[in-house]
Amino acid sequence: MASDQENVGHVKQQLAKLFETSLRATVPEELDVEPLVAACTAKFGDYQCNNAMSLWPRIKGKKTEFRGPPAVGQALMKNLPSSEMVEACSVAGPGFVNVTLSKNWIAKIIQKMLIDGIETWAPRLSIQRVVVDFSSPNIAKEMHVGHLRSTIIGDTLARMLEFSNVEVLRRNHVGDWGTQFGMLIEFLFEKFPDWESASGTAIGDLQAFYKASKQKFDEDPVFKERAQKAVVRLQGGEPRYRSAWAQICDISRREFDGVYQRLEVSLEEKGESFYNPYIPGVLEKLSNLGLVEESEGARVIFVEGYERPVIVVKKDGGYNYASTDLAALWYRLNIEKAEWIIYVTDVGQSEHFQMFFKAAKRAGWLPDDDKAYPRASHVGFGLVLGEDGKRFRTRSTEVVRLADLLDEAKARSKAALVERGKDKEWSEEELDKIAKAVGYGAVKYADLKNNRTTNYTFNFDQMLNDKGNTAVYLLYAHARICSIIRKSGKDIEELKKTGSIALNHPDERALGLHLLQFAETVEEACTNLLPNVLCEYLYNLSENFTKFYSNCQVVGSAEETSRLLLCEATAIVMRKCFHLLGIVPVHKL
Repeated sequence: MASDQENVGHVKQQLAKLFETSLRATVPEELDVEPLVAACTAKFGDYQCNNAMSLWPRIKGKKTEFRGPPAVGQALMKNLPSSEMVEACSVAGPGFVNVTLSKNWIAKIIQKMLIDGIETWAPRLSIQRVVVDFSSPNIAKEMHVGHLRSTIIGDTLARMLEFSNVEVLRRNHVGDWGTQFGMLIEFLFEKFPDWESASGTAIGDLQAFYKASKQKFDEDPVFKERAQKAVVRLQGGEPRYRSAWAQICDISRREFDGVYQRLEVSLEEKGESFYNPYIPGVLEKLSNLGLVEESEGARVIFVEGYERPVIVVKKDGGYNYASTDLAALWYRLNIEKAEWIIYVTDVGQSEHFQMFFKAAKRAGWLPDDDKAYPRASHVGFGLVLGEDGKRFRTRSTEVVRLADLLDEAKARSKAALVERGKDKEWSEEELDKIAKAVGYGAVKYADLKNNRTTNYTFNFDQMLNDKGNTAVYLLYAHARICSIIRKSGKDIEELKKTGSIALNHPDERALGLHLLQFAETVEEACTNLLPNVLCEYLYNLSENFTKFYSNCQVVGSAEETSRLLLCEATAIVMRKCFHLLGIVPVHKL
């Protein structure tokens, strides 16, 4: 997925280039072989080239000088161009080429980053423009804990791709169109005859408004009939109905925006209504390709592997999710010119996406090869569970409002800080700011550190714990590094220009190597759409730093300058990880 542009901070990419040269010299006739380079877990080296095993079956039938994979490995090592980044090489087992990096080279690359900035370590991907479709709440319903995962995971994927120099179109595909609006509009007319001048405050809690209108719809057949007619009038574009619809959307939008501001998530809304005008033209294109068929009074597209077809026009002539999603995909590919469209929704919708993507492949919009571009990917995620192992709800079995959940996270975080006497040390503004950063950060990290496809249990005590793999622990670790640098009394910006890094102690070298694996970690998290990969990297970085700090005296040692610079490099990489995860770092705790 990486582009060919060289990235000095991307070790794996640079080693792959060296092994590419070696492969061409070792097996010149095998032109389509890509170097297989991976970080090592064994103690034989830092990285490993694993091509010998897979090359052997390809070449053994041909006239070859080699007598097995180990000999291929030896030749790959022998043909490796000399480079300042490589200190030593060895061949192990069935031809694995182990590479030990030069500690001087590692130090030099870290020092260069300190001067040129962490952006020079950003991975460079081979794509220019991506749509990330996430959050997507429904109008007139409040954002609840179910929207938390889509919003947080989508924001992190967008941030990682943006850091990797990709233009990201952050899309909020809100549910702002459909039959429920007939019921809501008629209820608005009935409750507020002067609805045009009624404010959002007068209408009050939208959730309660929605429930009351739904109850009336279910119990009152006269109202139900009016509501059904209202849908037709709205979709027909009658100004009064359009205006009432816009007012309901605006009230909802203000509530959503309040949550997004608190989470520091930016999105551009292009809801279902935006794509509605494109549906007839898109369905006509699909019909002209012979894809749309009549079935039991509906219009459908059959896709391989499923008995049930994709319904694109219902029996009553109305559109549905599939019609809107096809129109949105067409728009994103042809108007927005996106090369990769990423949908962040719960795993329960995976079948819908699999069928919809297959329909797009039948139309020739997407290639059959899932690794080729343009590409569409469904980023599925599991449920948020309560302590009882069931869906996370309030005691009254209501879904948990996202705003309430964030309030509690901040309140608990503030209480913990007050307990530690921080209200005596800091101003009220500072206390509030740090409580918010820690509270919201704890909620985000508790979600992101899990593999997104699994369910996770929401537990405030665990996520706000300052020990273990939590945001609180990591924010403390960062604040401690900042404190070490502050207490040294040295001007770190000056040291960057005049000092140099030496990695002579094994724990210094281990920390330096881990810092250098940042770019390939972000690339892996982007490629596989897995934010937990970055969380694991960040936690291990903190653990590596703790080991280094426990065994290497920083302030007052002969190596003080070098070690302060290593502290600063760690803090910079930690801050970038926090930024990519949507967490606000704190410099004191």
